[in-house]
Amino acid sequence: MKKKEKKRVQASRLKIIPLGGLEQIGMNITAFEYENDILVVDCGLAFPEDDMFGVDLVIPDVTYLEENLDKVRAFVITHGHEDHIGSLPYVLRKINVPVYATRLTMGIIENKLREKELLDVTERRVVGFGDTVSLGSFSVEFIKTNHSIVDAAALAITTPVGTIIHTGDFKVDYTPVYGDAIDLMRFAELGRKGVLALMCDSTNAERPGITASEKTVGKTIDSLFQELRDTRIIIATFASNVDRVQQIINSAHKYGRKVVVEGRSMVNVIETATELKCLNVPDNTLISIDQLKNYPGSQTVIITTGSQGESMAALSRMADDAHKKISVGPGDTIIFSSHPIPGNEKAVTNVINKLLLKGADVVFEDVHVSGHPCQEDIKLIYTLTQPKFTIPIHGEYRHLIAQAKIARELGYGSDRIFILRSGDVLELGEEFAGITGKVPVGNILVDGLGVGDVGNVVLRDRQHLAQDGIVIVTMAMDRNGQLLAGPEITSRGFVYVKEADVLMNEADLIVQTAIASCHEGKNPDWNRIRTAVKTALTDFFWKKTMRRPMILPLIMEID
Repeated sequence: MKKKEKKRVQASRLKIIPLGGLEQIGMNITAFEYENDILVVDCGLAFPEDDMFGVDLVIPDVTYLEENLDKVRAFVITHGHEDHIGSLPYVLRKINVPVYATRLTMGIIENKLREKELLDVTERRVVGFGDTVSLGSFSVEFIKTNHSIVDAAALAITTPVGTIIHTGDFKVDYTPVYGDAIDLMRFAELGRKGVLALMCDSTNAERPGITASEKTVGKTIDSLFQELRDTRIIIATFASNVDRVQQIINSAHKYGRKVVVEGRSMVNVIETATELKCLNVPDNTLISIDQLKNYPGSQTVIITTGSQGESMAALSRMADDAHKKISVGPGDTIIFSSHPIPGNEKAVTNVINKLLLKGADVVFEDVHVSGHPCQEDIKLIYTLTQPKFTIPIHGEYRHLIAQAKIARELGYGSDRIFILRSGDVLELGEEFAGITGKVPVGNILVDGLGVGDVGNVVLRDRQHLAQDGIVIVTMAMDRNGQLLAGPEITSRGFVYVKEADVLMNEADLIVQTAIASCHEGKNPDWNRIRTAVKTALTDFFWKKTMRRPMILPLIMEID
């Protein structure tokens, strides 16, 4: 008799796929996939690096989601910072699924969707802390946390293979300015039930100790207001840091100052936070910018954007004398209530120097606390949740490594720690955990109204132009390839032509020689002539100047 063999059906696995946000600050977006369901957590953007000339924003490549559009159930958002929501208006055009978020987070998202005329075509669901939503194979619980913006949430994502805790950006703040403290009890309850994996914020993983409460900044701000009674105060901070704005307004009201809010993003966030009662502004405290002239500087405070040195932000325009309604000079004190994001240090320093040259006083130390957990805070979350596996998220590679070191100190072996790269596919099952593949990821560059039309080639050309400039060679030729007029050589960003007569005269002869070498009688090969001119001039300019400008030959064919 033949023995009946029972085939064991392999259980499905959960796939965790970061599509951005690793090895960098910003552009956070992660897909969770189980069989025929995909849940997407956050959809952020990144700001361009110094060599991305002309680029306004960087958004994630979501090709994988587009290819699996029928599986995508929703976007679930942890909080309202640009690096977590900024790409939604671009991505929702291709992947139009519901968006779930808490009150203020959704209010900020709605402002963005309204600007892009997407509000009426996007399904939006506001959730509260403790709420659980079912999305295909997943159920997602929103857990109260603290951060540098109100209404931040961690997520407990229940899947068929276990519970994943995604902290979002968070800090442990026992005395928040607005709302309740982080719900540590819920983290502990989930830990007792069993947590398969913890995806924890790594931004401050290199810093020892604990992150100070936001209220400590309020005390510093209050003491500065008391000290600076005779000057106008201008405070630059993140537009979305509602708690910081609240404390500035509290001190302004206490010392009898009127408040002006300047910067479009700042105005939008404050209006939304006020409407949702996440911000309390005493009556007759806010005034318009046009009313500033009605009050002495000692009775006003300006809350503005530009704490990161952004060129078009309000504070930068003040520093450049480009602001239409506010001039900075002696008698002003500018307070930077933020730390520079990595990569912005030079821009911030430039703004500070410009303000000091105008005679203003600048305060840029001890007026900020982080919104991210330091080492002891991270250890607390690990201890409460007791995850089987750990997946450090949010931050540059060195930050992920720093959190992995913390996990090892807590007894986690290398087989339980997964440091992922964007595009990695991490599979988790009942008896398996490992990286099994990659999906396409990358940067999509936004330049003005163009999304994705500035690719690597265009960016490389812009970098080339910025480094060595361009030389344009214009020639008029007949059908037989005979030179009728020119060559006329002009340059931009390479040399000043009027002071380089000898160089340009030699270049003229080089072009004529290159054209002559391509002469074949009738039906000349225009591409061959262009290539010969470009090659000859490139070699010539390199020998003469040690520079390689972009060479652009233009041929006008004349009958």
